[in-house]
Amino acid sequence: MDGQRLTDEHWMKLALAEAKAAGELGEVPVGAVLVKDNLLLSTGRNTTVGSCDPAGHAEINALRAGALVLGNYRLTECTLYVTLEPCAMCCGAILNARLGRLVFGAAEPKTGAVGSVVNLLESHQLNHHTSVSSGVLARECAAVLGDFFLNRRFQSKKNKKFPLRDDALRTPEHAFVAVPDFSHQSSYISDLPSLDGLRMHYVDSGPEENKSAWLCLHGPSSWSFVFQNFLNSMPESERVVLIDMIGFGKSDKPKREKFHQLHQHRLILRDFVERLGLNSINVVIDGWHSGFLMSLCEGISPLICSFLVLPQGPGRLSIEEFDGAIRAPFPDKGYKAGIREFSRLLLEFKKEKNPDFQNN
Repeated sequence: MDGQRLTDEHWMKLALAEAKAAGELGEVPVGAVLVKDNLLLSTGRNTTVGSCDPAGHAEINALRAGALVLGNYRLTECTLYVTLEPCAMCCGAILNARLGRLVFGAAEPKTGAVGSVVNLLESHQLNHHTSVSSGVLARECAAVLGDFFLNRRFQSKKNKKFPLRDDALRTPEHAFVAVPDFSHQSSYISDLPSLDGLRMHYVDSGPEENKSAWLCLHGPSSWSFVFQNFLNSMPESERVVLIDMIGFGKSDKPKREKFHQLHQHRLILRDFVERLGLNSINVVIDGWHSGFLMSLCEGISPLICSFLVLPQGPGRLSIEEFDGAIRAPFPDKGYKAGIREFSRLLLEFKKEKNPDFQNN
């Protein structure tokens, strides 16, 4: 293998690392690096989903960053390594940058504009031509894409089991990728009468034959993630159930606040406990709003043996990590109808229990 091929493979491996990082965030896994004089200038990965940018392709992100480093949009002495054959848009950026050389891995038979569908970089009608090398680590580059779309098809089939109602939102799975220390097996349910087709997420850890359980209820602005330390500390012989109430965490989120009435959540909790067949429950609640959460348990009160109030806190995580994890299920205000209505209900609850309470 000649020296140039070894060099190309070295840089393509860095581009592959960028592609894998993009895939972990739910982006189509394409990565790129820009090199000049065998030195790394910049990296890029697909960011179209996260940035809501149709131009957020790996090539363009790498070219933009590299041009800023050089202080010049002309990249005539640079080489761009990208894991997938560029599309027409990216080829336009490559031509405008007067890029010296392009190296790509896997061919793109549907939209590739460097030979697969059309070859813009060798058009005799244009005044610049970029040197092209293709097929570098093509198998590895194609495998990253293949694995990504295979998993997406699997997720799509899984979602068909739980179709999303028109009046609800569902936080995409990639929003939870960066949540630390929360790798417990997720379960979903949507056929409870009170759910009316909404998908509810829960974690059921421990022996299912055990009808005595620790049932964890999160607060009005968080989700089941806050109980990760409690779950991790429990012996395997104990059954621990974590719930994301509708409107929170990985559960579906109705768009309208009016869904989130206390009686509705009480019905859901009652139906859920009946489905699991629990007959002896220790309720674990988020300590900041213990009274409010206890009121949600009215429908299952005959089954409750005790309440355990846990103080909320980051545990081993930094404050930034903890806050980021709490915000993960709620990417924008459209996902926060439950938070808004629970905040209002919490205020009413406090006023009811303490007439002198004032909202400051």
